[in-house]
Amino acid sequence: MTAAGKGEGEAGGAPEASGEHSMSEPEASEGGMRRRARGEPSPAESPRAELGDFAAKVLDVVEAIPPGRVMSYGDIAEYLGEGGPRQVGRVLALWGGGVAWWRVIHNDGSLLDGHERAALARYREEGTPMRPGADGAPGRVDMRRARWNGRT
Repeated sequence: MTAAGKGEGEAGGAPEASGEHSMSEPEASEGGMRRRARGEPSPAESPRAELGDFAAKVLDVVEAIPPGRVMSYGDIAEYLGEGGPRQVGRVLALWGGGVAWWRVIHNDGSLLDGHERAALARYREEGTPMRPGADGAPGRVDMRRARWNGRT
């Protein structure tokens, strides 16, 4: 496929299986991936470029949460005065890897499904208040003590 036939959302993709390329999209020497056309955003730049106003606000709030403190998905939506917990969760699922994602949790303080070990390690590093589980191991974040209100 030529650069002229490429849609905006297809920037930075792998070359076509047929091997057809235009002169503006030569293959790189390693891994068979094509080089970006001039002016095309790098994969690292693309997500930020695609961020809407709401997503940027969510990430700004997450970056402001101090170590050892947390906010729930709903807390962030309420603080912003728009969206809801699911929308905040979607933003973090798409673009949250570069921010302190472990500081945004469920309203009940439960650990994030699939990320329990990584989050727990961060909570320990930061001294986040935890409530013991049934077996004495940390079970959930103590929301009463760890919740951050966006100001203090």
